Amino acid sequence: MTDPTATLDPRTPVIVAVGQLEQRVDDPATAAEPTTLMAEAARLAAVDSGSDRLLDAIDTVAVVRIFSNRYSDPGALVAADLGITTRRTIETDEGGNYPQSLANRAAGEILAGQSDVWLIGGAEAWRSRTGAKAAGHWSTQDPDLQPTERVTNHEKLIHPNELSRRVFMPIEFYPLFENALRAAEGWTIDEHRDRLGQLWAGFSEVAAANPHAWIRRAYSPAQVREATPDNRMVGFPYTKVMNANNAVEQAAAFVMCSVDKARSLGISSDRWVFPWSGAEAHEHWFVSNRWDLAEAPAIRLAGGTALELAGVDVDDLAHIDVYSCFPSAVQIAAKELGLGSDRQLTVTGGLSFAGGPWNNYVSHSIATMADVLRADEGSVGLVTGNGGYLSKHAFGVFS
Repeated sequence: MTDPTATLDPRTPVIVAVGQLEQRVDDPATAAEPTTLMAEAARLAAVDSGSDRLLDAIDTVAVVRIFSNRYSDPGALVAADLGITTRRTIETDEGGNYPQSLANRAAGEILAGQSDVWLIGGAEAWRSRTGAKAAGHWSTQDPDLQPTERVTNHEKLIHPNELSRRVFMPIEFYPLFENALRAAEGWTIDEHRDRLGQLWAGFSEVAAANPHAWIRRAYSPAQVREATPDNRMVGFPYTKVMNANNAVEQAAAFVMCSVDKARSLGISSDRWVFPWSGAEAHEHWFVSNRWDLAEAPAIRLAGGTALELAGVDVDDLAHIDVYSCFPSAVQIAAKELGLGSDRQLTVTGGLSFAGGPWNNYVSHSIATMADVLRADEGSVGLVTGNGGYLSKHAFGVFS
């Protein structure tokens, strides 16, 4: 049988390895710190690739922002844990868009021959961080040690006038988007809450079947919608389970390289997942500068561009993972992309149930998407990332 990959440009970028893990410990003294968790995710990725030479081939370690002021160059800690020497370490600023943005950049550099093997990922250990840090179990780096590069937001995400009015937390912005969407669509409050319950119950069902989900429990629409002592109202109309769950300890990493490098490392082509296209854009930077809180034109423009570059439309997408920090983020993105409300919009279960490890959720969605696509050869998947307050958007089409 002819190898269908034989005629590929040897510089074609491809994801060859993914790794995810969860840490569930009761004693903070026994909890591994985030960089250790990311290193372990990288080891799991190496096993996933089937190559015992993959880790040594990494030339770039890119770490999605970890919430700790003890790390000045987390990529160096990850590399040291893995026992590898790299050419470059990268650390991002805050934003759930960054894993996909890094994937887009890695693909471009690999295709251009500027780099060979990228390790991308991150981790959080939010549940045990306070106790573990107090006990001295987390590494502290010399602040003079810096990564090769920092990828930063071009300015702060919050306007001083927004801050002065005490509107600066995600739970203060996203309900504004949600209620603006309800008004724009003409839904009554009860109709709207019913829709939210149905949408998020569907996400919980996906998480219940995801072995890496933090909460593997299927909720009914009523259990999502109604406020109870265990599911308090946080920001109307959002009950607790409609919020991203950051009280998790999770890590995810994936490795991207060229087809030529994958072959030289002995990685079987049944492990390969191809990035077909990527695109990024941002809205008017400050929420108070936007003309309509129920829309996100940057999603429409960049998402449409990613699909166009890949030569597909929404009907060609077999698998989708829309960034899901809050229901408004999902609904607005789906509307802008032309995705019907009857579509399954997650492969993980989303940030409420699969877990919302701050900036690194999309590393989990890319890793999960890779596994889904491997099991459904020839199918096409879309991953979306969102940073800030529906501010920064990144898209990737994979197959």
